[in-house]
Amino acid sequence: MTFFRSFGIKISMNIFWLIMMLASMLVLLIVNPSAMLSEMIGASTEALELCIELCAVYVVWLGFIELIDASGLSNKLAKLLRPLIKKIFKVDNSETEKLIALNISANMLGVGNAATPMGIRAMQALDDKTGKANFAMIMLVVINATSIQLLPTTVIGLRASAGSENPADIILPTLIVTVTTTIMGILLVHGIEKLRKKIKGRKKQ
Repeated sequence: MTFFRSFGIKISMNIFWLIMMLASMLVLLIVNPSAMLSEMIGASTEALELCIELCAVYVVWLGFIELIDASGLSNKLAKLLRPLIKKIFKVDNSETEKLIALNISANMLGVGNAATPMGIRAMQALDDKTGKANFAMIMLVVINATSIQLLPTTVIGLRASAGSENPADIILPTLIVTVTTTIMGILLVHGIEKLRKKIKGRKKQ
């Protein structure tokens, strides 16, 4: 059932992107037909360049994460963050806690590309096979979406490559905003979970 559901979502997304592509081509044919071929070639070239750049970034940061894991630092990091993770996520599994700790740490350092694989593995470990997102899974999504940024390295790198005179001057405002949104997100998830349990308890009565 899960396979067919995910297969159906994949087909739906493919149809969605196909419609978008055909609509864009139709608009371009109406507005500027002569530019259609050159635009398609240019977009394909840019897409290929982006894929190669992203592959390079993934290789570097995934290697970095593997070194952290192999050196035992991931276990120390998980041990350091364990009390906080237990309180926020309400989980009690050392491997899951380690994956969550790595995911959060990578996000805090602004390397979202390295955080993604850890986040996927953590989500798989949190899955209770009911077919529904549980409290811990929802919390992980919210924390990844708000994502405290101690050092937004990716954005700083993009600003530097774009010619910014002070690429690192976003550190303080980014930290303030992400800390605020993360705290609000955590409080909202906990609040909604308590409300859900209260409503569920009343229905049972």
